[in-house]
Amino acid sequence: MTRSTHLFATPSATPSPATGLDAVPDALLLDFGGVVFQTRKRPEAWAEVAVHVSEVLARAGHRIGAQELEPVLRGGNKALKDWKNASSRRLEPRELTHREIWRDFYGSPLPAAAREVLVGSAGALQAYLTATVAEHVVRPGVRELLALAAERGVRLGIVSNAHAGRAHRELLAAHCLDDAFGVQVYSDEVGIRKPHPGMIELAAAALGTTPARSWYVGDTFDRDVVAGRRAGVGAVVLTRHHHTDSPPFPVTETADAVFDTPEGLVEVLAAAGREPAPADPTPGEVPVAAEAGAAVGRPSALLLDHGGVIAVSVPDVGARLAFAAHLARRLGRAGYYVTFEEAGEVVAAARRRHKEWKAAREADVSALADPGAPPVVPEIDATTFWTGLAAPGLLALLPPEQHAGATTWLRVEAHALMVGFARSKSLPTVRPGLREVLEAARALGVPVAVVSNTVNGRAVREELDEAGLTHLVGVHVYSDELGRRKPDPLMPGTALHALGADPARAWFVGDKPRRDVAAARAAGVGTVVLVRGGSSSDAEIDQAPAHLRPDHVIAHLGELVGLALDHP
Repeated sequence: MTRSTHLFATPSATPSPATGLDAVPDALLLDFGGVVFQTRKRPEAWAEVAVHVSEVLARAGHRIGAQELEPVLRGGNKALKDWKNASSRRLEPRELTHREIWRDFYGSPLPAAAREVLVGSAGALQAYLTATVAEHVVRPGVRELLALAAERGVRLGIVSNAHAGRAHRELLAAHCLDDAFGVQVYSDEVGIRKPHPGMIELAAAALGTTPARSWYVGDTFDRDVVAGRRAGVGAVVLTRHHHTDSPPFPVTETADAVFDTPEGLVEVLAAAGREPAPADPTPGEVPVAAEAGAAVGRPSALLLDHGGVIAVSVPDVGARLAFAAHLARRLGRAGYYVTFEEAGEVVAAARRRHKEWKAAREADVSALADPGAPPVVPEIDATTFWTGLAAPGLLALLPPEQHAGATTWLRVEAHALMVGFARSKSLPTVRPGLREVLEAARALGVPVAVVSNTVNGRAVREELDEAGLTHLVGVHVYSDELGRRKPDPLMPGTALHALGADPARAWFVGDKPRRDVAAARAAGVGTVVLVRGGSSSDAEIDQAPAHLRPDHVIAHLGELVGLALDHP
């Protein structure tokens, strides 16, 4: 057995302690094809599949010959391969459903009725195809590896991208290997696919451990090595197979070891030692956790709300009228005629419905008083806003025969309309002291993020750009882009993750106790500040319940310099 190298991977002759291959893992997670099984494509298989599909269609009264179907199915397979290669570039790719595969790939050129027959039998067809197109042979060293893992108390799992997990399960059973595995995780069954780290995380959790205490074994760099690194596994190992040395694009992540067959891994697992148990703390040396609000020294990050903090706004009647006129003109060009006054009322009604929508979502957040149950608060998207909140007012002005077309127009124009709507809502003015704060943060190397509930993050970016502030902001987190809104802690949490900042030493500056303080606390932010003069009255700030009180209340943004940014 020999170690191999890759264009970007040069494993050392002996794994170093840093690789994690020296200690026996809790779990050994194996890919299916290329690790447990050697696969070989059967060139004649597509003719067989075409005959089978022809028979399935014939049972429903659709006469399409196998010779006509074979190139259609081969074309679908080529397109599906391209999709898989593109998906392995994504951070968190989802898996296609069986129905999507047979509707959009294999069956898309066929008549609609015939295609629907295939979609209705998609699961069974996919299982048949998977079992037919390739031969599967257990790879050398696999049975020895499984036996050694059992002997050493290492739990076993399968983690595989598969369009038919049921076929993979049947193959394991047919080769008397299924009882060795405590869990089998297939992409078509869990809805995500490698390199999504969730595949490995699910398997490790199901086996009662963590990725960090597991080894992951695959055969590709772009899917397996990347997935392993993203999941933070203890070690990533490759066993050579068809695609090991031909990834669809360059990959910088490396494996800890590469073997020609799983036999090499048997030797490594046999040589691995038991990790010593952690020593008990020395009496008197009890770790002390940092307390919220007790951050000392320079902040790890400064998170700023937009409305009420970066800028204060007043209604802009002129801008609203201009947007109404713009909407009426755009509608008229598409054949939907309304006056600009009517368009203005459509927008005003949508604005009222949106306020009710937000109030209803916040009324549903009953967990705010319970820090152990942070809320999940969705944000409305542009399409829903225009087709759900604005459409009723518009359709009331149009004849019934135009309703479907007008709704479709709103759907396809929603994102462009939302920018104009957001810019027309009010006239923003940058708060005094903001530039001083941003420049002080930049001088000290404290990264800044804008964390804002908004119907349109693009509009906020434009406002920052026009104020000449964009270069002073490192990260932008807007609710319409994230799909969640404060008090959801994902908002500040996303900013902290993007900045690589320690939450306990971060500062969050907002103007609303029930949104900003709640979100920051739930995200573990160490220090929370509220600014007077924003959306909340002084009474709302001063009389907030205990769990929503900030660490500091300021009247002027410039106070932040002395409060947070004068520390060495």
